[in-house]
Amino acid sequence: MSSAVGASGSGRPGRHPGGPVDCRRTRCVALTFDDSPSRRTPQILDILRRYGVHATFFTLGRNHVLKDPGTVRRMAAEGDEVETLTWSHTILTAVGPEAAREEISRGRDAVARVIGRRPTLLRPPQGRTNTTIARICRELGMAQVLWSATASDYETTDSALITSRILARTGPGGIILLHDRVDPTNHGYNGTVAAVPAIISTLKARGYTFVTVTQLLAPDGPRPGGVYR
Repeated sequence: MSSAVGASGSGRPGRHPGGPVDCRRTRCVALTFDDSPSRRTPQILDILRRYGVHATFFTLGRNHVLKDPGTVRRMAAEGDEVETLTWSHTILTAVGPEAAREEISRGRDAVARVIGRRPTLLRPPQGRTNTTIARICRELGMAQVLWSATASDYETTDSALITSRILARTGPGGIILLHDRVDPTNHGYNGTVAAVPAIISTLKARGYTFVTVTQLLAPDGPRPGGVYR
C-alpha cells in the first residue's frame, strides 16, 4: 500500500470521475505514466476516457511539455493529474543540490506555463532520491512519488508480459508505473498502449477503483518532503 517515509498514506473521500471515493474502504490504485507527453499519449488518453479512468502523468519539460503543450492541456482538461519528472530526466542524486533544484523547478515551471497550475508531485528519474532531494522538495513544497508496481516496459514490447507483470505486482493502495515516451527510433514502448486496456479492465474486475495519486494519498498527503511508494 502507498506509504510515505515517516508517514502513512491513508485516505478519505476525494473527488473521482464517478463521485467521491474513500480509499480507506475502497480498493484503490493509481495509474501513472512517465516521460509524458509523447505521440502515443493521445492514444492513452483515449483509452482512459473510454474506461472512465483518470491517471497521473509525470512529464518532462524539455522536448516534451514545451513541444506538445496541446496534449498537456488535454490531460488537465480531461481530469488527469499533470505532475513533473524534472526538466530533462537528469538523475538528481548524480548532480549537486543547485543543479537538482534547477531540474525540478524548470520541469515544474514548464507545466505551470502551459496549464496555469504548478505541480506539487515529483517523480525523481529512475526513482533515485536521497535526503538532499527530499530537503529540496520540502523547500519547494513538493512530495516525491515512487511506485509499487512496474512492468519494466522500457525493456520489452510484449504487451502480454507488461500486463501480467502489472497484474501480479498490484495490490490495494498501489502505484503503477508505465511509460508513454517513444525512444529516438520510434520502436520503444510499443507494448504499453496495447497493455493498458487489459490492465484497467482486469483490475476493475478484481474490484479496484482507479484514482489519481493525490486522491490516493488524501488526506495526509501529498506532504512536502514526503516520499510515497
